[in-house]
Amino acid sequence: MQIKQCLAGLAFGLSAVSALAQVTVGVSWSNFQEERWKTDEAAIKAQLAKSGAKYISADAGGSPEKQLADIDSLISKGAKALIILAMDKDAILPAVNKANQQKIPVVAYDRLIEAPGVFYITFDNVEVGRMQARAVFAAKPKGNYVMIKGSPTDPNANFLRAGQQEVIDASVKKGDIKIVGEEYTEGWKPEVAQKNMEQILTKNAGKVDAVVASNDGTAGGVVAALTAKGIKGVPVSGQDGDHAALNRVALGSQTVSVWKDARDLGRDAAAAAVALASGKKVDGASSWSGGEKKMALQAQFLKPVAITAQNLDTVLKAGWIKKDVLCKGVQGASAPAACK
Repeated sequence: MQIKQCLAGLAFGLSAVSALAQVTVGVSWSNFQEERWKTDEAAIKAQLAKSGAKYISADAGGSPEKQLADIDSLISKGAKALIILAMDKDAILPAVNKANQQKIPVVAYDRLIEAPGVFYITFDNVEVGRMQARAVFAAKPKGNYVMIKGSPTDPNANFLRAGQQEVIDASVKKGDIKIVGEEYTEGWKPEVAQKNMEQILTKNAGKVDAVVASNDGTAGGVVAALTAKGIKGVPVSGQDGDHAALNRVALGSQTVSVWKDARDLGRDAAAAAVALASGKKVDGASSWSGGEKKMALQAQFLKPVAITAQNLDTVLKAGWIKKDVLCKGVQGASAPAACK
């Protein structure tokens, strides 16, 4: 009897693993060329492999139209759950609705998609905005500020901007801070941010005291524009923990990069996709309705960490970056402790 029970239990266990192995998760990337998404992908792949699930993907290359076709293709290839990093929050809706009609769960990855049944996973982007502005404000509490925002088609751009404004609003109203330039950055492209910053510098005769840039790519464009004009010592913010940005923090040309450990986000998104494909609830999820449409969604928010010259050892100890990459070109007595 015991042997039969053991065999039955083994058969059940094997069938459960077999069922799980049939879960194919399709990942639609908006613009895979950005450095950070490669880290996210590795984490997603690792978690899916651990779960016995299959990974398939497509890169829209920055095209909202291609992303719609990509998702059609992922569905036709047998995706039982979708993880979508949307290029355009509105253009993506037909694909999400199609998935919903076919009862294929959708995980909105890092960027909000407001549609029924979507599971939203990201870092607390309003807090990221606060962290960016706090670091810049601590370095330069008065003067001419420039706000370099993210892509107008990405809801995160406005979440970040709202958090930034919370920090500086009282000083703006008091007149201590004057916003002399504010621009969205199409596609989060560094070259667009650089062009916008160049125009703002020209318009203001180079009189800019601080720049709140919304990610590390745009921060790179800002720093390039400042450097070309020979302007030094202007606090600049960013986010994502890009290696080039962390090196700029070590060098002193960028004040802060708010680190969102993409390894955690990728892992949790993959786990959520597998759970939803299996008809289960996601651990740690809660109801949230903070989007533009105030639509109630199940969501999961991870905590970001502000990285400045004072705590660069945090990313070193976490194995996020190697010391030779972090400290490239850093020398002299002003070098941060992490580079000594």
